[in-house]
Parts: sequence; structure tokens; C-alpha cells
Amino acid sequence: MKSIAIIPLRKGSIGIPGKNKKKLLGRPLYQWVLGEAIESNLDEIYIFTDDESIIERIQLDYKWTDKVKVFERSPESATNTASTEFGMLELAQSLDFDFDIYCLLQATSPLTSKDDINKTLDKVVNGGCDSALTVVESKRFLWTKEGTSINYNYLARPRRQDFEGLLIENGAVYAIKKDAYKEQHNRLGGKIGVVEMVEESLIEIDEPADWHIVEQLLANRLSLHKQAASKIKALVLDVDGVFTEGKVWVSGDGELAKAFSLRDGMGLEIARESGIEIVVMTSENSPIVDQRMRKLQINHYYKGVKDKFSLLNKVCAKLNVDRHELAYIGDDVNDLANILSVGWGFTPVDAVSELKQMADVVLHSYGGDKAIREGIETIIKLNKRSKK
Repeated sequence: MKSIAIIPLRKGSIGIPGKNKKKLLGRPLYQWVLGEAIESNLDEIYIFTDDESIIERIQLDYKWTDKVKVFERSPESATNTASTEFGMLELAQSLDFDFDIYCLLQATSPLTSKDDINKTLDKVVNGGCDSALTVVESKRFLWTKEGTSINYNYLARPRRQDFEGLLIENGAVYAIKKDAYKEQHNRLGGKIGVVEMVEESLIEIDEPADWHIVEQLLANRLSLHKQAASKIKALVLDVDGVFTEGKVWVSGDGELAKAFSLRDGMGLEIARESGIEIVVMTSENSPIVDQRMRKLQINHYYKGVKDKFSLLNKVCAKLNVDRHELAYIGDDVNDLANILSVGWGFTPVDAVSELKQMADVVLHSYGGDKAIREGIETIIKLNKRSKK
């Protein structure tokens, strides 16, 4: 069965200006749910937006997967008053309803995981439901404004552990079969199933205060990947600020020169001799870096990468390693999600302060001046102590 998803992203945002592109742990907000959608069982994901900069970024950044599509929404569907259902119908009709399952994913729910998406799809595909949505169990005692208790008898107040509570819609994932959708033109219809998500996923990013709460929850979740006793099998490296000091000499014709440490180059040889795979990811496209990577015989070299976190998931599968078996050296906020989620996250001593606060190890060396060598020597020592 063909399953597709729509991720609506409107250019205008009242509560948090530029919300969808604002960086959450170094990644634009929309990339969190998009990355999980790519890893899920969905066949196609449509970024439905009127934001030209997002359209451009999607077209440039996700060439490594054939799942991600872009659909430019009409001005009518991008107004403050247009409903999500209106946008969903616009996309469905434009596709001539070429799907079996239609899924709605919300960028404002960045705690959504691929498992949440898959479970919701499964409710519809195999669970005997026409549609499904994600919910959170709440054991809160609810009241009306008139002072009437809704879901419990206040004269016989139950203990929390004995209280059944309620299920609350968290707005993260919805899925519906085509026939039910064509009949209802709604995200839900027919027999409806529910899929429970973790309690913290009830928080959607609508106000600035939500942002800081979700950011901390995401940081805690990513850190669960860390298993210090595991042997590091691969080292992932940024380029500017790690291989180099983060400077470039330019002329009117473009890039002239970058400086690389020969001692770092020797460190990479030592790493390979120790059985550690080397992966290089950079957001830039530089002929100078291309030449240096060829000289260093870096086989896993990825350039022009803006969503490093999602691409690293694909690299992990290719190398048959888990995130806790990776080390990562980065220096700026676009490395933050990976720094948090791998077994060991390193930064050079001159990295931005936000990274230095989150990294497992702040190296003594500067970017472009033996930071890679120091990181490799540290990893080799850690691997000798590892029990796995």
C-alpha cells in the first residue's frame, strides 16, 4: 500500500516568527519530523509550503533520498485563517488521490519518532481502522469553568496510580485510508484508532516558552544514545573549524586557500590502522576540500550537507554501526544534534560556546591545529578500556 505524508509549513508565524526555520539544537525545526519520516515506512513525504527558502533548501539538501518531495502551496492555503484540512485537500487533489494511506505530520511536534509514525500507519494498514491519531495519556483532574469536575468524583478523589485518566490528542501524527479521506475530506474518519506517545510529546511548539522546554527534552532523548563502554567504530568529522581553523582566503574569483594540519592527516592514518572508519561531512562545496579529501583517501566524504543528522542515520546503516558506536568532532551549532547523540561528542577548544557546553569532551587543541589528532588519540585510549 502506498503511504504518503504531508508536512505543512507556512511562511508566516505569529507566535514565533520564522518558527519552521528556527534552529532547534542546531537543526531547523521542520527537519526533526522530516528526518524521522524519512526513516519511517512512509513511501513519500511532501513538504507543503509557501516559503521559497525552504523549497530551495529541500531541493538541495535531500538529493540522497527519493522520498522527499516539495509542493508549493497556493496563497489561499497559506493564510492565517486557512485550515490544515484545506491544505491537505489541495495536495490530495493535485496528486489525483494517488495514495492508499494519507498521513499528516506536524513540524511543531519535534519529539515525534519514526516508531510513532510506523505505529500509526500500522493501525490503519493492519489494525482494522480507517484512520488513526497519536495521543498522550493524562492523569490530570479536569474541571469546567463553572466549577464542575469532569473526569472524577472530588468527594472520592482517587490515588494517581489508581486513576485511569484520559487520552489527549497531541497533534503529532494522523493517518487515514484513501476511501475514508475522500468521503470525509478530513484527517480522521470511519473507525478511528489511537496510538499512545510519551507524555512529553503533548508539548507542541506554539510559544517561545515551549521552545526551551522541547529543546531540553530533545537533548535528553538524544543523550540516551551514549554508551561510554562501547567501542568506537567510526569517527565523523566536520571540515571548517575542525580540519581547518575556520578561515578561508578568498579573492574576487572565489576561494583561494585553506590550511590543513599534516599531523591531523597522520592521525587519520593511525585511526584507520586501529580499525576506525573515517566519515567527513561538510555543509560547504569546496574544490580545495575535495582535493584534500582525495589526498587523505577519505572514502566516506559527504559535501553540501545541511541536515547532517538525517544523513548520518543513512551512513550508520551503510556502515552497520549504531550511533553509540560513533564519535563526532564538530565546532558549530549545525553539529549539535550529532554531538549530543553519538557515543562520544568532541569539540575543539575554539568551538562555539553552545557546543562546548554540550560536548562530552572539549579538546585542548584548536580546529586546524591537531584537534583531530587529539580526538583520535583519545578514542584509541577509550577503545582499549572498552568491554564491548
